[in-house]
Amino acid sequence: MSRGVFITLEGGDGSGKTTQAERLHEWLAGEGRTIVRTREPGGTDVGIEVREIVLHHRGDIAPRAEALLYAADRAHHIATVVRPALERGDVVIQDRYIDSSVAYQGAGRVLDPDAVRGLSEWATEGLLPDLTILLDLDAAAARGRLDESRTRYDRLEAEASEFHHRVRLAYLALAAAEPDRFLVVDAARPVHEIAAAIRSRVALLL
Repeated sequence: MSRGVFITLEGGDGSGKTTQAERLHEWLAGEGRTIVRTREPGGTDVGIEVREIVLHHRGDIAPRAEALLYAADRAHHIATVVRPALERGDVVIQDRYIDSSVAYQGAGRVLDPDAVRGLSEWATEGLLPDLTILLDLDAAAARGRLDESRTRYDRLEAEASEFHHRVRLAYLALAAAEPDRFLVVDAARPVHEIAAAIRSRVALLL
């Protein structure tokens, strides 16, 4: 049996990752592929508890502690969900992965991006996605979408615009450094156009 395909979706809050993950799932299922939809944090029982801490804890969490919590969740999630799925030959569609930590904890929290990435690579034993879809959206436009859809903001969504601008620039730098792994899509485009661009790239993997 051939190894499965690991696809991650990245981007700032409000960029439309969930919508595009759903559309990609529907298309791949229609093509007869077995899909595992998951996310970080929150893709396991342990991850749900970590997610509540890092996104909804009342009060401050030291930036290094935050990075370690994400890495701990990632280590468990990859070992118990993602690797088994890939070994079965499934397609894994995942909302956020290592690039999120580099962008949010590295650039957003102003930690050492290389150290943050190294921590996650150790936690996952070096597993990288076959394709990372970056939904790129101006921070102000993303905030407008969140304001329309949210009644409660998590700790990261509530950060100032400067934080989200740093995150966006970090994502774009990551994509520029690894163009073969990344597909960068303008998230301001119509939903169906974004979905079509993603399908075209994913078809090359299959």
